[in-house]
Amino acid sequence: MKKIFLATASLAILAACTTRDEAAVGYAPVMAEVAMPSASARMAAPALMAPPPEPMNTEQYDNGEENPVKLVLEEPVSTFSADVDTSSYSLVRRSLTRGSMPPSEAVRVEEMLNYFDYDYGEPKSADEPFAATVWTYPTPWDDTTKLMQIGVKGYDVEPDEELDTNVVLLLDVSGSMNNDDKLPLLKKSLGLLVDQMDEDDTVSIVVYAGAAGVVLEPTAGNKKTKIMQAMDKLSAGGSTAGGQGIELAYSLAEENFADDKVNRIILATDGDFNVGIADPQRLEDYVARKREEGIFLTVLGFGGGNYNDVMMQKLAQSGNGIAAYIDTLDEARKVLVRELNSSMFPIANDLKFQVEFNPMAVKEYRLIGYQTRLLNREDFNDDKVDAGDIGSGHMVTAMYEITLVGDQGSIDPLRYSTNAEEPSAGDASELAFLKMRYKLPGETESVLIDQPILAADMYGSFNAAPDDAQFAAMVAAFGQRLARVSEVEDLPYGKIADMATKVKGRDRYGERAEFVKLVDIAENMEK
Repeated sequence: MKKIFLATASLAILAACTTRDEAAVGYAPVMAEVAMPSASARMAAPALMAPPPEPMNTEQYDNGEENPVKLVLEEPVSTFSADVDTSSYSLVRRSLTRGSMPPSEAVRVEEMLNYFDYDYGEPKSADEPFAATVWTYPTPWDDTTKLMQIGVKGYDVEPDEELDTNVVLLLDVSGSMNNDDKLPLLKKSLGLLVDQMDEDDTVSIVVYAGAAGVVLEPTAGNKKTKIMQAMDKLSAGGSTAGGQGIELAYSLAEENFADDKVNRIILATDGDFNVGIADPQRLEDYVARKREEGIFLTVLGFGGGNYNDVMMQKLAQSGNGIAAYIDTLDEARKVLVRELNSSMFPIANDLKFQVEFNPMAVKEYRLIGYQTRLLNREDFNDDKVDAGDIGSGHMVTAMYEITLVGDQGSIDPLRYSTNAEEPSAGDASELAFLKMRYKLPGETESVLIDQPILAADMYGSFNAAPDDAQFAAMVAAFGQRLARVSEVEDLPYGKIADMATKVKGRDRYGERAEFVKLVDIAENMEK
């Protein structure tokens, strides 16, 4: 398997807990394989698929309230955690390609931005594992504001710096997993992961449904036939009581724990989190405790109808893993093959951002997205506060909409506060000051990186900005329109599609072309 780098040898590789209940697991015949569309077929036209029948839609989303516009004189500092998840983009794609607009609460703009790669600066070394790029340019949906795009790219490690893996697959085989886009797609997707393993990797399989059980004891990664036979025998059925499923998974990880390997639990489900700990808060706390012991958790979502996006996000955040939604085999290739290192294995932990805006230059600002990742100002310097991780070659994008001093803002100054007076003089050469904190894997003390954001670096027109900046602005516009953000409601879908088409650039995997097709679908639905 493609081995995974960790920046310091002292990293505690994922541990586990509890005893194993050897519950019997019944096998059923191999389920029929489902033909998945190729990338070229899917990209040919924005054809709509009929959704599989669902008895009831109980999907759960909670993206919080949209970030408000803030006055720099009153609140000059903005603090938030990095977010490397991309599940929201896949959920949006699923809804649109199946003929319906996504629920606004399911749209997280930061995850749509982070779905794509951009031409950000390269970091210098593993000891300084990422570098920041800032682009400031006119807003395409408002002539009175600018966009400030902050991009971070993780260090791409060398093959000889990588480690082997010990993976425990915790799979939902309850009755609701019977649809073609659930268990059959899950098997195909995880088969892609198994294809990358070698004799130095280890994989185990635990299932939960009517009872929890070990389907595959720890097995060397080069025994692919044995691994896939165990997976192919799984069938969906039974009740949803999870027994001791999650404890079994962590127990297997603990038994095969090795300091020179990466150990990880991968939970795959359609939203049924009855994994043995019924109380959601207790489950989050359990995963967080195991994270402190070095156990990470990744959550992969499949299908719909009872999809629990809220719990997906919380567990992934508690386990320092990602939450990804797999709606096609192409998406599985993206998450489990092309981006395996970056999306599952960190090179830097607890990445936090803090931006202090200069009141001499910036009047107002609005953080686009990241509602579920906001931090208190004092959290930035508190190394006990958990934040997002970044992996090898991973990119993180954040975006502010700002109003410069002298331009028309949306908030009136206070009449009776001396702090509300606009500055009449001062140094406006800096728009803001960017600070980032992170920890190298295995370390408990954070490292600070900072840099000024200069007014002189602003682009004079939207078209003068880099193509990647313009494309990111279109992604942000589309996400905000789907989320019903008032600031972009007057920007037509057709204009978003046209502008994105002009700057999609090199599109190796067709992801940007697919984005344009999704915008086209949304435009047709609006007519």
